[in-house]
Amino acid sequence: MENPPVSAPLTLHLYCRVDVLITDTQALTDRAVAELRDADIDWSKEDDDLESATAELRGSVAVSLGAVADISRMIEGAPGVEFRGGLCWAEPGPPREMFTPASQQ
Repeated sequence: MENPPVSAPLTLHLYCRVDVLITDTQALTDRAVAELRDADIDWSKEDDDLESATAELRGSVAVSLGAVADISRMIEGAPGVEFRGGLCWAEPGPPREMFTPASQQ
């Protein structure tokens, strides 16, 4: 049975969890810093500056990973779907309980 066409836009929430293995922390933080430097950011409107933001990236591989992840590409090319925004973050340690399937708890 096919879904009928939607007459109005439909908002869905897509939750994702991605496990990664970091094999070169220096390369990762270098990439995050390079992307930050290349970004069109008006630092006068930010709480910090380029130097402190760079230090934050260099100080945490988790922050660096979150900075380079592009979740908008997950649905790139999907017909009838428009990326509206989202959040990507990385944390060390085990996944939060709310993101762990009951079968793995």
